[in-house]
Amino acid sequence: MSYDVIIIGAGPGGYVAALKSAKLGFKTAVVEKDRVGGTCLNRGCIPTKAMVHATELYREMQNAKEYGIFAENISYDYGKILEYKQDIIDKLVGGVEQLFKSNGIDYLKGLGTLEKDGSVTVSGGEGAGNYQAKHVILAVGSKPALVPIPGLDSEGVLTSDELFQLQEVPKSLSIIGGGVIGVEFASIFASLGTKVTILEALPNILANMDKDISQNLKLILKKRGIDIHTSVKVEKVEKETEGVSCFYTEKDEPVKVTSQYVLCAVGRVPNTQGLFGEGVELEMERGRVVVDEHFKTSMDGVYAIGDLIKGLQLAHLASAQGICLLEELAGHKRSIDLNVVPGCVYTSPEIASVGITEAIAKEQGLEINVGKFMMSGNGKSMISKEERGFIKILSDSKSHAVVGVQMMCARATDMIGEFGNAVANGFTVEQLLKAMRAHPTYNEGVGEALEDVFGEAVHSVPKKK
Repeated sequence: MSYDVIIIGAGPGGYVAALKSAKLGFKTAVVEKDRVGGTCLNRGCIPTKAMVHATELYREMQNAKEYGIFAENISYDYGKILEYKQDIIDKLVGGVEQLFKSNGIDYLKGLGTLEKDGSVTVSGGEGAGNYQAKHVILAVGSKPALVPIPGLDSEGVLTSDELFQLQEVPKSLSIIGGGVIGVEFASIFASLGTKVTILEALPNILANMDKDISQNLKLILKKRGIDIHTSVKVEKVEKETEGVSCFYTEKDEPVKVTSQYVLCAVGRVPNTQGLFGEGVELEMERGRVVVDEHFKTSMDGVYAIGDLIKGLQLAHLASAQGICLLEELAGHKRSIDLNVVPGCVYTSPEIASVGITEAIAKEQGLEINVGKFMMSGNGKSMISKEERGFIKILSDSKSHAVVGVQMMCARATDMIGEFGNAVANGFTVEQLLKAMRAHPTYNEGVGEALEDVFGEAVHSVPKKK
């Protein structure tokens, strides 16, 4: 059978590209060996955020007396939490499958392999066969990475995929890696009473984000009982009688921490196993497929998007790339600016950013004005007793265009969209201030931070001149 577009992989890049393809009139097929939704729906974004929500609710209930509410014997059933998580996954996966049907997309179940002649072979599933297409899009996503530390193959060492398979809450957990995956899992299990230790090689957790975010989050997590060690080097991991031990060096001193499990959360690598048939040699760089600005690979008619290529590994970026690619294949202009990518961390408080940070502005020699509002002065934040939150806005000192925003507060991941729009369209501080913001809302903090760019925030102490 022949198609206009065949997409290998049904994660957030692949399935969104398929839906866009069908809506643009292309005859479309999707190949997927597992469940649709990829890592995001099944083992990543969605289940993690479901767990964050459930465990934060448990933590809040334990502190309900702060609001004058008294509840005794607060407890949780981890099995029920897992059922709640799985129910959300199943509903979303079923929704994607229904969208395939309603859009006339052929769902070919099995392992998709790109052949030398540009065709796609599907094996090991109901969609087995060989298929031709004018355009083949590779969107197989990624898998957890393992760093070359001796002993990472020991019993009790887990990846994020395997951690979700545990049926009981760990008594203790050491996490190698203080990035987004590490801090989110630390928050989840610490809320359930797990003794959590984070071991990070760089000087800060969330090292790629604004320094204010890293420092404030570290203080909050430590207050919640999470033990955090930065600038450390993990030398080896060993299974011992009392648990799994991480041997690491901190300030030139050898240290050991032992826990029931160790989570390796040092990032993800492309999942290319079985993707390339005999004789297929796409240009690669450090395990990733090399593409041009139009997502073309070194093989005619073959494209790649998402975690398979160089760049940020984010579900919404993969989806946007898929949409833009299909728009170009249909002869249309891109509808999305792929250079403006919001980043979100679902800790409590939430963290979100878009555009550049102060450090990057300094590196690039850009003259900027900074507006910052501490959310401790925001009424809605006081009501919900948020900790150490802030909104920071960077604008070009001459044009006043917003060039970067960092948020650490409740609903930050929802509010960042306003600033993605602002950065992508070159909106100025003055333009954003034209719209009034409702009271009482977290979003009022946005207006205060915008006003503070000019030192005019109404609810802040005046800046010294």
